[in-house]
Order: sequence, then C-alpha cells, then structure tokens
Amino acid sequence: MIRDNDPATVAELDRLDEAVKAAPAGDTTAQIALWRQATALEHWFFIARGSADQPRPYAVAAEQGSMICLYSSAARANEAGHVLGLADSQGSAVPTFGVPMPVAIDYVASFGQVGVFGVTLDHPRLGHYIPLANLGLLKSWLEGAGR
Repeated sequence: MIRDNDPATVAELDRLDEAVKAAPAGDTTAQIALWRQATALEHWFFIARGSADQPRPYAVAAEQGSMICLYSSAARANEAGHVLGLADSQGSAVPTFGVPMPVAIDYVASFGQVGVFGVTLDHPRLGHYIPLANLGLLKSWLEGAGR
C-alpha cells in the first residue's frame, strides 16, 4: 500500500492555487510555483478506471482534448470521485492508485500516444492543467534538484 503524501506539501498547493488566482494576467510565476510543488509530491494519485489488475487513470473531456486527472493525495482523489459521481455508493471508497515520482511523469506522458492532451491537478477542486508536451519541463526540474 502506498502511503499518502505529506499533508503540509498538499496544503501548500492550496496556498499556491490562491496565488495563481490572484496573479495579474500574463504573470506565470505562481503557476510555475504550483507545478514545482506538484513535482515535490512523493506520489501522484489517480482515480482508477477499468480493471483492478490494469487500472487506467480517470480523464475528463476539455476543450483542448482529454485530460488525465492527477491528485495530490489519495484522500483528494477519493473526494473527487464522490463529487464526480464515480463512487458505487455514498459511503464507498473510490478506487485509486498511486505512482511514485518521478516515474509518474513518464506514466502520464505515455498517454499522449492515445491522444490525451494534458493533465489537470486536483480536479474539480483546483483544476490547473498543463499539456502533456510540457511534462518534460517538470521532469527537468526534478533532475535539476537531484531527485
């Protein structure tokens, strides 16, 4: 069983979300800080769709194309599954799975081969997204940090 991410690291994403919303148009500084924080997570979590032995991540349709829903914690993935109506019943847990960083970046990027456009963070709570083509930048941040 994969343990959940540090609550303080996850909470920092909420603070950065507010900074992104407050930033002047065209200023990407807060957006970059938010995605850097996402790379600091130990695991990226996903709502599992499909079979239990070969789960695939839940994705949403967006104007740009399909986006994989990435969650900063298992708890947030479960919460989103309930909000999005993906739970079998009111009290049941939503099936989730976690992928350790930095392998999670390559995992998500691999869905570009089947036409996925991007990844969205903590949808629908935060909902910030980046195109899969930009995942290389996130990976370079990790490599630069010696992770």
